[in-house]
Amino acid sequence: MRRLTPGRLAATLAALALLLLLVLALGLALGPSGLAPREVLDALAGDARGASADIVLGVRLPRVALAAGVGAALAVAGVVFQALLRNPLADPFVLGVSGGAALAGIAVLALGSAVGLGYGAVPPAAFAGAVGTVLLLLAVTGPAGRVSTTALLLTGVVFNAFASAAIVFLASLAGLTEGAQVFLWLIGNLSDARPALAGWVAAFVVVGLAVTVPFARALDLLALGEDSAALLGIDAARARSWLLLASSLLVGAAVSVAGLVGFVGLVVPHALRLALGPDHRLLVPASALAGAAFLVLCDTLARSLLGGRELPVGALTALAGGPFFLVLLRRSQRVGPRP
Repeated sequence: MRRLTPGRLAATLAALALLLLLVLALGLALGPSGLAPREVLDALAGDARGASADIVLGVRLPRVALAAGVGAALAVAGVVFQALLRNPLADPFVLGVSGGAALAGIAVLALGSAVGLGYGAVPPAAFAGAVGTVLLLLAVTGPAGRVSTTALLLTGVVFNAFASAAIVFLASLAGLTEGAQVFLWLIGNLSDARPALAGWVAAFVVVGLAVTVPFARALDLLALGEDSAALLGIDAARARSWLLLASSLLVGAAVSVAGLVGFVGLVVPHALRLALGPDHRLLVPASALAGAAFLVLCDTLARSLLGGRELPVGALTALAGGPFFLVLLRRSQRVGPRP
């Protein structure tokens, strides 16, 4: 494994940042409206007026920005969960953490009006739901580092089923939406992109990274187990608490605007770990950049493949992540359970 040097860190992150810029440009250029590249450039430069400017600045730009923020948030959360639980299948969606965040957000929308709570309370509620789900997960499966893959998956499957049923029940009870809109929330969707949403999701991603990056070395050691990390001088309880809060904040922010977008936190960290190695000083920021690029690309395909019709972005991430998940599950079964 190549040693991580400042030069390699900078070069790798610069290459991923360039990839993200290219994918963002692709997301701005492509869409069912069929704008020419020159029209897109003119709109970005402020030289265009009318329909082309409205499409680029009012629709596509907020959407690619929101997709980038959600992708970065979910990928970084996936990195953290995989290290803390020492399980390659750990992912916000698979674990049920996204489902818990979505359930808490829907509960506020459905029941919050009775106590004066509106849409502004959804993000903190989603964060609280993510935190509660993580704590429930740890309570059911046992101490981190001694969790079996079977217990982890069963807990996630059961909680996801419960959360999905509860979301539909609460939404129907309160008359919040039509069934199709609830379906889009459950599978993951970015059609409600607005500049304000993209801005505050980006702010939450910055806060989450600001907490997670300083604990990168602790993540390396916690991946070996809490006992080993403690022997090597890491305050495991403190690091674990901060990292769980940061990852829950990221999941809550992503779910509150996009619903249950699955498998981003599974596919991206694993691909990068294979390509770059397990050092979290590189893996955490690289996952943020690659996760952003991955979801922007998926969303661009989702709104371009069918012409005037649009696929939910969660459908494409599931198509990419489902087979990947099965491969990892098969590999973990060959290796055998973790002691």
